[in-house]
Amino acid sequence: MMSPADAAGAGRDERRPSTLAALRAILAKDLRVELRTLQSVPAMALFAITTFVLFRYGLDRESLSGGLAAGVLLATVLFAAILAVNRLFVAERDEGGFDAIRLAPIDGSALLGAKAAALVIYLLVLEAIAVPAFGLFFLDSWSGLAPLLGVLLLADLGLAATGVLVSSIAANSRARDLLVPLVLLPLLVPVMIAAAGASQELLAAGGPSYDGVAKWLAVLAFYDMTFAAVGFAVYDYLLED
Repeated sequence: MMSPADAAGAGRDERRPSTLAALRAILAKDLRVELRTLQSVPAMALFAITTFVLFRYGLDRESLSGGLAAGVLLATVLFAAILAVNRLFVAERDEGGFDAIRLAPIDGSALLGAKAAALVIYLLVLEAIAVPAFGLFFLDSWSGLAPLLGVLLLADLGLAATGVLVSSIAANSRARDLLVPLVLLPLLVPVMIAAAGASQELLAAGGPSYDGVAKWLAVLAFYDMTFAAVGFAVYDYLLED
């Protein structure tokens, strides 16, 4: 027969929201805030378009292909993403969100997952604007853009898995805007190498080639899984600190 203490504990466990439910609630809150304030995605898109204009006239090239095209696109997406990474935990820092998560009966990994998912969504919206703009500025043929979306998705997942960790570490620092790129960019070197290796084949001058693309996609997938596992393992400790 269950004791009163056991029954009370069971009742608390039943009332405890699942990690998935908490993740959905936090993600929905972040997306509502972004829709109302438009603080991250419009700035990312404007940065990307401006960067394409600078590359267009700085390189004095009307058409790009291969590694140069991949470098321009991926570097632009990466630096635009830093704008969103810097702001991921602004609300939690300024409005006591970290304390609320600590006090709530939920697992801290829900916050990690929600922020990573929000960053992936921001990047997908950015790329929905930036990739066609890149095609208009620099590409003679768009045939490689469709398969390029898979490369960008894997790169987005790696960027989100790493960016959410770095952003949470830097959130309470006065030098957050400086600390995030200094720590994040070296960690993303493998992502850039693998994504560029796959993208340059897809953006080749003679049309997309798939030689070696699977190898680079495997590297991206391995990176994504590694940093997702690291984040899941250490995020509770980061939240407590």
